[in-house]
Amino acid sequence: MNYILFDGPYRNALLPFTFTRPVADIRVGILTIREKWEKYLDTTTTTITEEYLSDKFPMVELEANVLINASYLPSAELVAVIKNLEENQAIFYEDDIVAFYALEAQEDIDFDAFDAIEFEGELISIQHTWDIFSLNGVVMEQDFDLLTLGRKSKPIPSSNNVISPENIFLEEGAKLEFCTLNASTGSIYIGANAEIMEGSIIRGGLALCEGAQIKMGAKIYGPTTVGPFSKVGGEVNNSVLFGYSNKGHDGFLGNSVLGEWCNLGADTNNSNLKNNYEPVKLWSYETERFEKTGLQFCGLMMGDHSKSGINTMFNTGTVVGVSANIYGSEFPRNYIPSFSWGGAHGYTTYKIEKAFATAERVMGRRDISLTDADKDILQYIFELTYPNKE
Repeated sequence: MNYILFDGPYRNALLPFTFTRPVADIRVGILTIREKWEKYLDTTTTTITEEYLSDKFPMVELEANVLINASYLPSAELVAVIKNLEENQAIFYEDDIVAFYALEAQEDIDFDAFDAIEFEGELISIQHTWDIFSLNGVVMEQDFDLLTLGRKSKPIPSSNNVISPENIFLEEGAKLEFCTLNASTGSIYIGANAEIMEGSIIRGGLALCEGAQIKMGAKIYGPTTVGPFSKVGGEVNNSVLFGYSNKGHDGFLGNSVLGEWCNLGADTNNSNLKNNYEPVKLWSYETERFEKTGLQFCGLMMGDHSKSGINTMFNTGTVVGVSANIYGSEFPRNYIPSFSWGGAHGYTTYKIEKAFATAERVMGRRDISLTDADKDILQYIFELTYPNKE
């Protein structure tokens, strides 16, 4: 069977992260949503997404296909139902379409004509940006069980101070010495060739993915995910870094999500709690206004390729688009559009050619190229943000 992950109705609510990727490639827990599905299904998947993303994330259609709403995370029970789907059957959960069986070139889908299967179990779905950190703990435990089932951890070096070692798993090449690891509050997963430097204090859950690094003396409160080849230091609480992003110095990051290729300058701090303790509002790209999250703790949402200068302060519930550069004293506003350059005293437009040049330098340091498809995506976002700019 050919499995295709589609963006579904929550794609726009997951901006700015879905500006540059399909919903399936959001990281929550240890793995991306796509990686979870592929492990459960034991096969590769492709994607139906926005047209401007389709060159980088193509869709492969065969004679028979099962399409899966990528906002929903897999479970053993759900996968069993999906694998038994037949032609013109669809799985529903709380009025959402979770998956359906379709034939090649079946363009007009009339779900009223499908046999509806109501899924009776419990499912987790990522419907808002803040779900990425607020659901990170429960998803991390599921991923931990999935990745470690039937496997044995590499030994934890004896120099470390460890609580609940049975909840700690080290992959090949993981490095850590003279650290404190408390896994009684959540599992700790240390990926291949990842490193925790001396003096760091970790309170699980933690997902330190492949090649990622925690700097000396860092204080990490779970559930926190440090995506592949990312670096963190200072104090981090309940945050997710998708990958290739750095918060390498002192400063606080809490209840936040950073996309890929982000960099927070030294002593960058974000607020995750309003002074009056009221629920936090976040900018919505759908309604173009600030909307209620219902959360008391909510920090920074930063899209791919965005950066902050040293001593930058982000207010509670700040949304930063793609390829923005923020610097200067005082708090910038709570919504910063893509390709903005500046801070609290105003912004200019970050020219696309300069954005390309910066991205090429940043990615080149990790021996990764900025492809023509990457440039086309950034160009599209630039023109969407500034339709009258050349």
